[in-house]
Amino acid sequence: MMFELDVQSRKPIYEQLMDKFKELMINEVLEEHNQLPSIRILAQELTINPNTIQKAYKQLESDGYIYTLPGKGNFVAPPKSLKNSLNEEKIRNELAKVLAEALYIGIDKHEIYRLVKEISPLAKGGDS
Repeated sequence: MMFELDVQSRKPIYEQLMDKFKELMINEVLEEHNQLPSIRILAQELTINPNTIQKAYKQLESDGYIYTLPGKGNFVAPPKSLKNSLNEEKIRNELAKVLAEALYIGIDKHEIYRLVKEISPLAKGGDS
């Protein structure tokens, strides 16, 4: 599993890592209960500080995307556990901002509906 991180980006490396892991989980490349690479191995592969990976893993665990088994490693959490642990209000607010911006720049509401319908079946655990 190789990640491409943008060292020129204003976004911190740990946030880029979190985004990549979330993307892999959402697209079911990483499925529930799959083990994530160890911090040490991932740090060597990406040539970044292990503390950066530790920070990303801690935040992913705090957000409910992964869980840790002491002595065994980090694993992908079942999607159903996310609904309770994620801040649903925060996601709603972010979505509202993105939708308002899309409408503002001229994306037709029918195009937005089409995109939602297209994404819906791909979202594991989503209600449609």
